[in-house]
Amino acid sequence: MEINILIEEGIEVEAGADWLQGIMEKTLLAENVPSTIEISLVVSGQEQIQALNRDYRGKDQPTDVLSFAMQENKEGEDQSFIGPPDGLLHLGEVIISYPQAVLQAGERGHSVKKEMAALIVHGLLHILGYDHEKAAMEPAMTAREKAILNLLEAEPA
Repeated sequence: MEINILIEEGIEVEAGADWLQGIMEKTLLAENVPSTIEISLVVSGQEQIQALNRDYRGKDQPTDVLSFAMQENKEGEDQSFIGPPDGLLHLGEVIISYPQAVLQAGERGHSVKKEMAALIVHGLLHILGYDHEKAAMEPAMTAREKAILNLLEAEPA
């Protein structure tokens, strides 16, 4: 499993890159994702995530997390393809706004680490095909998020 962590210059993240990578890894393992994958996590500021939200979603405002899947999972479509030359399936990229995570942690009365974990899980589930914006899928995504977060809280930090 290749997990790339990039923290935007000037952002001081309470939890280090190793902790962030651990949350990503445990979430992917909980979803039975094979080890032959590559994925990236970017921790950004408000300006970068607002620009991405505007450019890709048409919403000119900051958000907490964005997910960019390398491949879309379309129902009924054949998902077989020739494997990549490096042997790794490139899943995509999760981008989290650290300032937004800090703000939301304060609003929700819990730690920034707990908020970051929730955003990572949420973003990864989107890449893996979950979509809360589709009414039929929302309960499954919400239940899976809660289950993974409970699993993460039960493990030592």
